[in-house]
Amino acid sequence: MHLRKGRGQAGPLIMAVLLLGACSADSQPDAADDGNHDAAATSFVNRMAGQPEPQPPARPFARKEKTDLLEFAFSYPAQAAQIPALVEKFDKQLTVSKADALKMAREDQKAAKAADFPFHAHSLETHWTVAADTPRFLALKSESYVYTGGAHGMTGYDALLWDKERKRETAFGATMTSRAAFAAAIRDRFCEALDRARAEKRGAPVKRSNDDDFTKCIDPMQQVLVPTSRDGKLIDRVTVIIGPYSAGPYAEGSYDIALPVDAAMRKAIKTEYQNAFIDPR
Repeated sequence: MHLRKGRGQAGPLIMAVLLLGACSADSQPDAADDGNHDAAATSFVNRMAGQPEPQPPARPFARKEKTDLLEFAFSYPAQAAQIPALVEKFDKQLTVSKADALKMAREDQKAAKAADFPFHAHSLETHWTVAADTPRFLALKSESYVYTGGAHGMTGYDALLWDKERKRETAFGATMTSRAAFAAAIRDRFCEALDRARAEKRGAPVKRSNDDDFTKCIDPMQQVLVPTSRDGKLIDRVTVIIGPYSAGPYAEGSYDIALPVDAAMRKAIKTEYQNAFIDPR
């Protein structure tokens, strides 16, 4: 057989494919191995053509450390690990938060020693998880636990919204026509759902009173708002996360009030974002 020499890499590529094909024909692999041989051949040809190898899928990030001063943990999911801007953001958050926590722990240890009191190691844990992963948005929420030697630790929450179409982080409030309009759209449903959640925890109906912080309705816009999705296609609800002490005593813990997207809520979303939210009609 005569091969005509082509330009650039054409000749070597043809030879490589023929050699791979000949080896495959001679060895007569089992059907189960065909996919592996095809993948190997494709990878080899791509390398010969100078095409870069595809990047391996990103993995979730998790770090845990424990010393006499501080127990530290930080994690985020694979969906965030594949976005360089979020990796940079979380790396900075990890570095700064750990440095601040260590500084506080050292100062507390020094003060405890001077006062001849026992020192209790501090804790700081932050874990980011996926609340929604749709074609338009990646919504993350975090839960953080902080203990600095007192009677008990405290839990806090945060949220992050990544706009895949515009390739940038955006505030959930930026998707609203206005915060006032969104608050008006959800307030009544939120207050009713909060009363039901309180009653379930307390084992008795809640009699709402503006004079009692633990029975009156609170402002949902002052809490953490997290867009969520159950099917990964559209945002179908917004969850209001309320930390300890905000809606009830510490013993009641936090409250998660999930509000399905309805016509009023969707109307309070800017037109350019409405297609990312389920249409309740």
